[in-house]
Formats: sequence, C-alpha cells, structure tokens
Amino acid sequence: MLDVIAKRVVAARSGSNPFVIGRMKSGWLVIGETQPLAGYCQLLADPVVSSLNDLKGEERIQYLLDVAAVGDALLALTDSNRINYETWCNLAPSLHTHIVPRYASEPEELRIKAASIAYDYASARPFSLEHDGAFMDAMRRELHIQP
Repeated sequence: MLDVIAKRVVAARSGSNPFVIGRMKSGWLVIGETQPLAGYCQLLADPVVSSLNDLKGEERIQYLLDVAAVGDALLALTDSNRINYETWCNLAPSLHTHIVPRYASEPEELRIKAASIAYDYASARPFSLEHDGAFMDAMRRELHIQP
C-alpha cells in the first residue's frame, strides 16, 4: 500500500499532480498544498525510498544537492533570510524534505520555532494556481527545470 508521498510521486510521473513545480535529478519539487509561509516546497525522492539512508553514493549526494539548490532558489526569489530543511519521514515513510523559507518579518515567538510547530499547516492558505503560478514559474526558471 502506497503512503501519501509515494502516491504524489506516482501522480507526478503521470502528470496529474497539480503541485509539481518540476522534475529535479533526484525527484519532484512540489509546492506545498498549503502555504503557512510563502514559498513552502517539498522535494519528493524518485525513485521512492524510505529514508535518506536508503540512498547510496551518487543518489544520496544528488538528493542533498537538489535540496540545497531549492533553498538557494528560495533565497534568490523570496525575501526570506533563512531556509529550514525538515526530513522526518515518520508519518509517511517515503523520503521527502520540507524546504521552508523563513522571514525576518515573522513574529519572534514563531520565527524561533520549527515551522511545523509554529504554524498550523492545515489551516494555512491553500495552494492556488492563480496566486502561486508566477512563483512556480520563477522557480522553474531559477532551477532550470520543467514540470
């Protein structure tokens, strides 16, 4: 039985995942289904594996390079001053990393906490192609990737 991340990878492969920003060497860059912080993305490993430790050699290096490249792109395209990276894989045991821009404008009591603790992702602004489409296009250009 596929978990939610593995299902999103299958949908990305078939072109039916509306959150796909683009295909990177190690997987699929997707925009968050909700946007607790503007520019929140995830990298979904493809092929699907359980954890970073399941990747070996060049595959592991490529995944980490892709994660960092997404962070670099977010720093270039948003007014964020820091990027948080979260790779838990506890609830959905398929490798994926949350890549979260953090902003100096956040209230201090939120800014000093992990975004997943500070913000309610379920009640955050939902993804909207009208609102987020230009950002997705800018990320594609910055990273030289295609959907």
